[in-house]
Amino acid sequence: MGQKTNPTGFRVGITEPWRSRWYANKKEFGDLLVEDKKLRDYVKAKNKAAGISKIIIERTRDNVVVHLHTSRPGVLIGQKGQNVDRLKAELEDLTGRRMDVKIVEIGSPNRSSVLMAEDIAQQLEKRVAFRRALKRTLDQVMESGVHGVKIQISGRLGGAEMSRTEKASRGSIPLSTLRRHIDYGFATAKTAQGVIGIKVWIDLGDYKDEESTDGVDAQAGQAQKRAKRTYKR
Repeated sequence: MGQKTNPTGFRVGITEPWRSRWYANKKEFGDLLVEDKKLRDYVKAKNKAAGISKIIIERTRDNVVVHLHTSRPGVLIGQKGQNVDRLKAELEDLTGRRMDVKIVEIGSPNRSSVLMAEDIAQQLEKRVAFRRALKRTLDQVMESGVHGVKIQISGRLGGAEMSRTEKASRGSIPLSTLRRHIDYGFATAKTAQGVIGIKVWIDLGDYKDEESTDGVDAQAGQAQKRAKRTYKR
């Protein structure tokens, strides 16, 4: 009783696409899986201010394509693409493979659970009261037009001697409904009193509704291009 599962992992292969898209035999699979983890950790650590919500890795026999979904593409690209070229060179040195970095802009950062969790973490590290941070984030997410949001923070909240867990939610969060797109994000805040964990669940609606909306936007041609503008280097 009471066991929880990652909403994204629960839906992968059913309604949610894979974050790593490649095939390997048993001999190479483990090494490539570890390499994917190193790539994601390195990119997130080197670009904390870029607002990266998702990293998708595609592999072919010759090269590796890394798709960075970010709310601040200008920070990642840099002046005349210098930051992207530097990141590409660093990833090639890290893996010894030929890399290709593509940047995808996120249209609405407030609908991304990872970005919202990292925003709460930054507020807590700046000594903002955790209840104020929770209320502010709930308001921002609900104003973006989602169906529901739930936030859970755990640790020495407010500098208390004993750690505890606080939860806040608005709207609906049907975690067991596979047709619902539940975006899940996790972040940690390193405060003077200790580490505080932040979990965020956001209900973005049914997958089929998102697909039909994308189709309308594609016909219109404007909102879709702004939300999914891709830069190549």
